[in-house]
Amino acid sequence: MSREDQIIQDLAKTYGYKEYMITRYLEMFGNEETVQFLKANEQGLIPTLRCNTLRIDEEDFVNLFTKKGFVIEKIPLIAHGYRVFKTPFPLGATNEYLLGFYFLQSEASMIPVQVLDPKPGEIVIDLAAAPGAKTTQIAQFMRNKGVIIGIDINRKRTKSLRSNLSRCGVYNALIIRMDGRQISGLGIQADKVLLDAPCTGEGLIPRDPTRKTSRELKDILYVSELQKSLIDAAVACLKPGGSLVYSTCAIAPEENEFVIDHALKNEDIHVRKMDFNGGSPAFSDVIFEKTLHPSIKEARRLYPHKDGTEGFFICKLQKDS
Repeated sequence: MSREDQIIQDLAKTYGYKEYMITRYLEMFGNEETVQFLKANEQGLIPTLRCNTLRIDEEDFVNLFTKKGFVIEKIPLIAHGYRVFKTPFPLGATNEYLLGFYFLQSEASMIPVQVLDPKPGEIVIDLAAAPGAKTTQIAQFMRNKGVIIGIDINRKRTKSLRSNLSRCGVYNALIIRMDGRQISGLGIQADKVLLDAPCTGEGLIPRDPTRKTSRELKDILYVSELQKSLIDAAVACLKPGGSLVYSTCAIAPEENEFVIDHALKNEDIHVRKMDFNGGSPAFSDVIFEKTLHPSIKEARRLYPHKDGTEGFFICKLQKDS
């Protein structure tokens, strides 16, 4: 057995991963950073929430939560986001949660909507909307003015989406249960589109260790093709000059940079620099023997060992005028 094979086997056994995943991490990060990444995945994440200003003034929310004995801290650079350090009651079982004063949402997942920056009066499509964290956040940015079209194919998840919209006081959203790949048939031209794409969820390992062993490489390749079809559909329903934000909670380049590279080669769209400067630049050279478009460096990746968040990818694009 070669020294490299021994390292792969040892890391896989020590941290409980499939060997193919370790092999890929070593190519992406190198030996030292791979170990840092694996160790960080064992630490878990600080709970976070988003204050819902459609239901309560943010200052009032902070005062209310503080009086109840919660210890929270504003997340820098993320609108309405808070880290929670002490919880006298379960966060999902308070009256304030049931009244829609806040949404339990991970820190990284609050960033895509902020990057999209939806405005009151716009037409915005959320192309994989359920269960509604980002849809309710879009409505918050729009102050319930304009139109949100939320698309999701899953009946059970769509039911949760409707429930969360009602709980959070959203009334400018139209929900359609359908395959997002077919959205062009509706004839809608949106100002902005959010595609928080279905993915393998490899970035969620700090919160869900079962994902260390629940996926194979074939699953990554399958979902990558789905993501490419969805981003093609997203571009088709976007107005010229409109903005598209693509995001996943995945680590694999096939689900992230490869999807953006596909869009750049097949659609009239280009990458835009984001206002958000956190995280690390996306891969933009050669990874897994694929040469990527250099502009993809403007996309951002977040990692547990660098940013204290789940693994996440975010890219902002603009349709050519």
